[in-house]
Formats: sequence, C-alpha cells, structure tokens
Amino acid sequence: MSEVVMPRLSDTMEEGELSKWLKNEGDEVAKGDVLAEIETDKATMDLEAFEAGILEKHLVEAGTVVAIGTPVAIIGDGTGTADASKKDAPKKTAEKDAPKKDAPKKDAVEKDAAPVDEPPESPLVEEPSTTASRGQLSEEPPAAPESKTPAKLRMSPVARKIAKDHGLDPAAIAGSGPQGRVVRADVEAAIASGTSAARQTSTASGAARPSTSGSIPESDDEVPVNRIRKVAAKRLTESQAVPHFFLTSVVDVEKLLAFRTEVNESLQPRGVRVSVNDLFVRAAAVALREHPEANSSWGDDSVIQRARVNIGIAVATDAGLLVPVVHDADQKGLDAIALETVALAGKARDGKLSPDEMSGGTFSISNLGMFGIDQFTAVINPPEAAILAVGAASPVPVLRDGALVEVPKLKITLTVDHRVMDGAVASGFLRDLVGVLEHPLRMVL
Repeated sequence: MSEVVMPRLSDTMEEGELSKWLKNEGDEVAKGDVLAEIETDKATMDLEAFEAGILEKHLVEAGTVVAIGTPVAIIGDGTGTADASKKDAPKKTAEKDAPKKDAPKKDAVEKDAAPVDEPPESPLVEEPSTTASRGQLSEEPPAAPESKTPAKLRMSPVARKIAKDHGLDPAAIAGSGPQGRVVRADVEAAIASGTSAARQTSTASGAARPSTSGSIPESDDEVPVNRIRKVAAKRLTESQAVPHFFLTSVVDVEKLLAFRTEVNESLQPRGVRVSVNDLFVRAAAVALREHPEANSSWGDDSVIQRARVNIGIAVATDAGLLVPVVHDADQKGLDAIALETVALAGKARDGKLSPDEMSGGTFSISNLGMFGIDQFTAVINPPEAAILAVGAASPVPVLRDGALVEVPKLKITLTVDHRVMDGAVASGFLRDLVGVLEHPLRMVL
C-alpha cells in the first residue's frame, strides 16, 4: 500500500488544485496511468501513478487545493485495508469557495436561502470583455431563483477559460464539483450538448444593466484571482527587492526588417514565418554568448554564469502572464526558433505548457511593440539577471546623403540586476546587441 502525494509540477508551485479525478475508487491502475488532473499556478497537468495496483481511496475531493507533498490517494492491493479518512483532507484555500463553519450542508439549504453570514447576492452578470465576476450588483434583495443554481458562482480557472473561449455563460452551466463548483468536465459536457451561449443581461430586480465593454459597473465587483496571477504577484514583489537599473538604446531596424522579409520569402515553401520577436530572441542569444556576464544569476555569495542560453518570452494569456523558454537559443536557427515560439505561445494560451517548457530561463524578452508602446521598463524574472523590453518601431527623419528620409527605429530597454552586472558591463552587452540587430547577418554567421 502506498500514498499518492501532490507532486511539484513547476519550479514556482507551492500548491495545486486537484480539479478532476480520472480514476475512481476501486479502479485498477498501471504504472504511468493518469489518476487526476492538477491545476498549478501555470497550467493543467496530469497526476500519474508511480506504481500499479488498486486505487483504494481518494483522500481529497475534486476541486480541493492541496499543498505539495500532501497525500491525495492510496494505491493498494485491493483488499480494502486502507483506512485513510477524508477528515484530514486539506481545506480549500479560496475563502470565497469554502463554506462557513456553521453553515448547513448543501442538501439542507432551501433553494431561496442566502449563504449563512453573507448578504444576499444578485445573479452574476458577465461583461463581454471579462470573465464572470463575483459581487452584489444591486442593493435590493434578489428575487427567489427558479432553480437550484448557487447564488455565488464557483468555477475553476481552467473551466472559466474554456467557457469564455466557447462563448458559454458560466452561470448557465450546472456544476458537479463540491458546493456546486463548475469544473472542466462540466464545461466540456455543456459544449458537447450544445448549451446556448446567450448571456444574462439583467439584475435580480429585472432592471437592464449596460453591457458595453469598458463601462463603469454600478457597484464594486470583486474579481477572483487565479493561481497564475497570485504566483506572478509574489514573484514580481520579490523582484522589487533586487537592486536594479535601466539602460535604453535606439535601434535602427531598417536592415532588420528587410532581412526578415528575405528570410520569410525563403522559408515560405516550408510554411515557416519569422516574427520580429524571433529575430530579437536570436540576436539576444548571439550577444549573450559573447557576454556570459549577462547570462548569469545571483547566488547569494557568488555570481552563477549559466552554461546554456535559454531565453524566456513573455506571453499574455487570459489567465495571466506566462514566460515559456526557448532552450539553447544560441544553437538554433531562425526557422527552429520561429516554430518553437509559435508552439510555446499556443501552449501557454491553452494552459498546456509542461514544467520543462517554463523552467531554466537565463534571460527574458518582453515585447509590447505590437500594442503601439514606444518604450517601457520590464520587471526582472528572478533568478535571471536581466530582461529586455522592446517597443514599437516608428519612422524617424534622418539626413542621408543630403536628403531627409524616414528610417524605422525602435527603443529597447534593459533592466539589470546590479548585484550581477555593473553599468559598464551591461552597457557593453546592450551595445553589442544593438550591433547584431542593426547588422542582422551576424545572426546567421
């Protein structure tokens, strides 16, 4: 008999939500079988069995947030000797999701009763540009609902994202999880059954509420924070304790853009398209190989120069900011980098990144040029020593051969950990990076 524990599935993971059991009690399992789905701070991953046997006991319910190393199930020989009880199962961490201590059980609550010790709530209204949020939308007490749908929507982050992607109203989906929590299986079932995507557009009193994107709500809405954003907030707060400085350079990208056009024409038969960001990944990799000081991290009493050049690329997702990593970018051509960045960005938005694809970064790039941002400073992603912020290219008047011409230029800003690099060292790296960008053939020579 052995315990199945909550594993560490990413370098920043401290806890995970067991969102769905895929094996039931009494099922026979083989080594490597997927027992459950785990939602971490970055993605949804599989919990695998490390030995064969009979799944004798679930120690936690689906929808429970569990700390790393906590037992979640027992695999035995099927004799039923496992006596583990769910009384010691971890409590759910989200205060909004946990029932009050003295609250009656779900089955004992009348359908028109409000949660104990909480004011009555109005039905949730989902704005077109956001996910469903919690909070009172009217000062008037709500009318008695016609169904047993919980007054407060409980929904896992992954389920919420899938529902949004398919245009489903989360409040219209029946939840099968604890306290009526909507889990991914419920959303998938709703999609399969062709659930209507009609949105709720009125409050409990029947008054119409404006649904224009960007409109100010009638009252404060409390938006739940998922684990990705919680972890990002924690790590970015830690980053502010790092003594850092900023260096900005202007890059003439006329040759870079022309080079990209030629590369894409040559790669067109293979269906590969190189982006400007891919060029920055490759250029940074070349410059980092020449400046190992910039490819380093702080080790309390030493500076650790990394043997591999692994570049993280910031990707915005509905769940929050993720930074998948292009490993060994200095050893890959532009075509390989282009294919990999597209695949990584897609996985990031779908919540399918593996731990390896999010770990081991030595330098990061954040590009907001596509949003028309001219210049910004990015926050260092610990334990890396630097991050590059890339702005938008704009035409700048330049005097050339006695004539005034427009040349596309953009600004790049390097955020540097001052413990690892001094200003002169960081300036040398940035100077050579600009040189690679302005003479792009250096990327392939």
